[in-house]
Amino acid sequence: MSKSNIYLPYLMRIEKITQEAPGVKTFRLKFEKEEDVKEFSFKSGQFGEYSAFGEGESTFCIASSPTKKGYIECTFRATGRVTNGLDALEEGNTMGFRGPFGNTFPMDEWKGKNLVFVAGGIALPPMRCVICNALDTRENFKDITIVYGAKSVNDLVYKDELKEWADRPDVNLVTTVDPGGETPDWKGEVGFVPSVLDKVAPSSENTVAIVCGPPIMIKFTFPVLEKLGFKDENIYTTLENRMKCGVGKCGRCNVGKLYVCKDGPVFSKAQLNDIPAEEY
Repeated sequence: MSKSNIYLPYLMRIEKITQEAPGVKTFRLKFEKEEDVKEFSFKSGQFGEYSAFGEGESTFCIASSPTKKGYIECTFRATGRVTNGLDALEEGNTMGFRGPFGNTFPMDEWKGKNLVFVAGGIALPPMRCVICNALDTRENFKDITIVYGAKSVNDLVYKDELKEWADRPDVNLVTTVDPGGETPDWKGEVGFVPSVLDKVAPSSENTVAIVCGPPIMIKFTFPVLEKLGFKDENIYTTLENRMKCGVGKCGRCNVGKLYVCKDGPVFSKAQLNDIPAEEY
């Protein structure tokens, strides 16, 4: 996105495509112009507009860490016209990207704290950015716990990275699948994310919790965190549903008194308390 024209996308070449799960892919995107590499920067939590030329734009997070230079990554599920257009692209093809937009996770404020990440299904991508950022600057944080679940083993995304995180002595990774979604060789938990989080019972002392998942998962996870002693100002989530234009013009992401694309997408639970839960 040119700094002089927010509607002009960067031209991006698809360097690598990874099939994460059925209908879910990750694109590694490199800037076609060298001057764009030098101009571009972002922080964990920000999002962008990804375009399949002739089909339109779709809004989702930047899934890679800002510690990785020269490229960005995005993960999406093919569910509609634009994402199906993206899904049809191949390595070497050109697509568009506008961004970054939105606010960020306050990682500087989290230095010296424990981090607990709670994610469900395709909602791990918005969290992957901040997880990788934290792991790449590991000295800034204390204990790191990741609780991640999906409907089935096949639906888990970033399987290679999950193995890497599981092998790290400085990460406590807990993976789970819904009842009936396990395979004979599954060694993780079986149960819904909120109940598994309750079982893991991470300490709330000097700890920040970051939650991202389907609305129903978030609805049942917040009470578990409250039971564990987490204060609302120490619980963060990212709301990406409904966003369209990215710059507060279309009004599609209006939630209560907030515009997700301009006021978010990162919010603390304290910020969301004045908004009816059904709104987000």
